[in-house]
Amino acid sequence: MRAMIICLVATLSMGLGACKEPPEERLPGDERIGAGGRPVGEIWSRSPVIAQNGIAATAHPLATQVALDILKSGGSAVDAAIAANAALGLMEPTGNGIGGDLFAIIYDPKSGELLGLNGSGRSPMGQTLDQLKEKLGDAKIIPPVGPLPVTIPGTVDAWFEMHQRFGKLSMRRVLAPTVRYAREGHPIAPVIGMYLERSLANYERRADQFDFTNARATWFANGAPKAGEIFKNPDLADTLERIGRYGRNEFYSGRTARVMVDYLQAQGSAFTLEDFASHKSEWVEPACAAYRDGYELCELPPNGQGFAALQMVNILKNIDLRQWERGSPEVIHYITEAKRLAYADVARFYADPDFTTFPQELLTEEYGQERFALIDPRQAAQEYSAGDFSVEPKLEGEGDTTYLTVADKDGMMVSLIQSNYRGMGGGLTPDGLGFMFQDRGELFSLDPAHPNAYAPGKRPFHTIIPAFVKKDGVPWLSLGLMGGGMQPQGHVQVLINMVDYGMNIQEAGDAARINHDGGRQPTEALEGPAADPLGTLNVEPGIPESTVRRLIAMGHKVEVVENGIMFGGYQAIARDPETGVYTGATEMRKDGQASGY
Repeated sequence: MRAMIICLVATLSMGLGACKEPPEERLPGDERIGAGGRPVGEIWSRSPVIAQNGIAATAHPLATQVALDILKSGGSAVDAAIAANAALGLMEPTGNGIGGDLFAIIYDPKSGELLGLNGSGRSPMGQTLDQLKEKLGDAKIIPPVGPLPVTIPGTVDAWFEMHQRFGKLSMRRVLAPTVRYAREGHPIAPVIGMYLERSLANYERRADQFDFTNARATWFANGAPKAGEIFKNPDLADTLERIGRYGRNEFYSGRTARVMVDYLQAQGSAFTLEDFASHKSEWVEPACAAYRDGYELCELPPNGQGFAALQMVNILKNIDLRQWERGSPEVIHYITEAKRLAYADVARFYADPDFTTFPQELLTEEYGQERFALIDPRQAAQEYSAGDFSVEPKLEGEGDTTYLTVADKDGMMVSLIQSNYRGMGGGLTPDGLGFMFQDRGELFSLDPAHPNAYAPGKRPFHTIIPAFVKKDGVPWLSLGLMGGGMQPQGHVQVLINMVDYGMNIQEAGDAARINHDGGRQPTEALEGPAADPLGTLNVEPGIPESTVRRLIAMGHKVEVVENGIMFGGYQAIARDPETGVYTGATEMRKDGQASGY
């Protein structure tokens, strides 16, 4: 339009000959430089890491090096995973820490089994739903800050559960690198620096709703730390040193526990020392769903959302996606509708299995076929309902995350995910301990009829999920992907990229992703309309413009998001079953690194 106006002005003032071919119209961003070339593979990716003796992939290069140092010192993959997780709690406090929860899947090469660990914490035993509602006043949801969303931190107990079974080095030795970094300091990584700045802004907007004093002194005394700035946390160093010296009970019944409980009670929390002392992680059995060509995706059972990925697999196996290009509207439409169908069930049925039964029919191939039949290949559904299954109560009883994976020379592989939930957590930092409590309890429903309703001593619905893939019946790939509801759909997208489109382990994570957000939530009441039944299909710029236009025409609400923030943080390790050689990959959307030896 601007060129046409220039031409018209020139014609009126100088005659017809003055208007020549108009200059090319340029849009903002047209002159940005693009990717360079590569001798092999896609130009938008890089080489995976290949190693023989041990390998680690984490969201921070220094944490990856900590894991490798532990492996080289004779530690097991579990030792190295704990060491890396401790380091990330210091170096990536925006995603995790010992105030949060942990889930893991471990491949034990001696038994040939996949073992699952649920390290999530519970609500106070002495507080009922009615008492919680009284504290909430007129609020219809549990807030993201303050004492009410706090649940027992499960990470430390989970560390000791794994270590007791598979550890080789002492916990004091395993935690020593992080103790040293916490005292001497480490430089802030770029993406983490950005998240620290966002966290500070979010907490300051709510500073009148909770006690921000200790958190500000620990992380933000001089504002948000910037990339390259040396950060120290001597309080965390002292806490980890006590845990390493005195063991698990230091955190749940010792001095550290007493400090936590005194602080929480001063904030109005109902937690007691007995709540902390009675906390226990649970070993659980992963379930797997076959996709095609001998590949199976394996996930942990609720109270996490891992089974949603299995439901998606059982839906998508009914259509051969390879008939279309990976970035086509057809492929993205089917993935999106499969996610929406699975999440209708997530919102209705996924909860603490100690309090409600999980309908195992949800994981059958027959149910996947029924759900697939509901997909209109030409049009997005306005809303999907959950499956029609009864749920019986039992009488006995978006978020920021880090994912890491480690493998050792003996073939043991660890898939571990750990989080404080939203942001850095709920803002509460106990006196002199150097970590923040999680706000995972925000994900309870306040509807007493809901399986995920708040109750005393109950674990809330959880978003964080580790994963494994089997190939011809043998555990082959350890993988995970951070980011709330992005995680199950991210697992499935990576699986599709590798199995259907032949991408290598690094390309499968670097490829542009989609993230459908919305639909009915596990925090909403069972009755009444969903707040956002259609939801929003967020896509990265690598999705073709023609595909975006076609998806909109099909009825999807589509947003193109350029900053990568809402598309997760991927790490993965694959093991060649014949040679034992490892291949690792990490996430370009984070600060991380995969490395081996």
